[in-house]
Amino acid sequence: MKNYLLLLLAIIFTTGLSAQGRTEVEGQRAELGKVSWYRNYDQALALAEKSGKPVLILFQEVPGCATCQRYGTSTLSHPLMVEAIENEFIPLAIFNNKGGDDARVLAKFGEPSWNNPVVRIVDEKGKNLVDRVAGNYSPQGLYAAMAQTLISRQKTIPGYMEVLGLELSASAAPVKEAYYQMYCFWSGEHHLGNNDAVLTTEPGFLNGHEVVKVKYDPAKANEAQLAQYAAQKDIKQVKGNAGYRIAAKDHYYQLQQTDYVYLPLTEVQKTKMNAAYGRGEDLGRFLSPRQKAFMTLIKKDRKPASKLYALNFDEAWQTMLGLSKK
Repeated sequence: MKNYLLLLLAIIFTTGLSAQGRTEVEGQRAELGKVSWYRNYDQALALAEKSGKPVLILFQEVPGCATCQRYGTSTLSHPLMVEAIENEFIPLAIFNNKGGDDARVLAKFGEPSWNNPVVRIVDEKGKNLVDRVAGNYSPQGLYAAMAQTLISRQKTIPGYMEVLGLELSASAAPVKEAYYQMYCFWSGEHHLGNNDAVLTTEPGFLNGHEVVKVKYDPAKANEAQLAQYAAQKDIKQVKGNAGYRIAAKDHYYQLQQTDYVYLPLTEVQKTKMNAAYGRGEDLGRFLSPRQKAFMTLIKKDRKPASKLYALNFDEAWQTMLGLSKK
């Protein structure tokens, strides 16, 4: 009888989740990425009115063409992008190759059927908040619309979402490299990582000196400006990198002193958190909701067997999700 009741409760619970109209990420079509989407337009607007969040509508062909699938597996699958869509917006997927309610919403917005992915971000009345994202299938294109929406509504962009923006900059051209010499690369990583233009830092040795290699966004600071910033701490730029070798054990030394090493972290997160630690700041502001939740478990002495920050980010993220369910 006990087992029967447990099974019955499980069925009811599962049905309750399904009744919410969210897609289940595990096993869903590639075109939808790793986002759990609402599927009912009226429900999404009601949730937007209740929560004050905008609705992010994905008009997608499901099943779809190679472009549609690629949009799902790239743009809609980065863990921090998924977190931003699910937490800062009400995510709604409308299939552009189906009838019924999907076709009704498609007609309402004048969107063509059997089309490549289009994203609209609307308010609780269905009014567009920013220009529709069409023809730009890059993560940067979607991120720009999301950030613009939050700014236009006078909402603070969360720290983890800012990190995502930097992460996307780091993966796209043009990103430049520079090398800086200092008396101690621990302090060098800390100071250089604080600069808004710096995306990643790496300690190493060059010509018998301790140096830090940085990757930076030239749209935010040019070489001369970054060198001037470095000089504030008696750090000087060096030309040429022949013979450079990384000091792997010293990478993110400040961060290594914390339990945050048990989290999956992007390279930008590591850089910014390592720099912020030296300023005595709350490192939690750089974390997404799922990372924060896992950090709560870590503080309860539920640390994973390995330091996830040192692993491939995507693999470490999946490990975190698995451990979070236990």
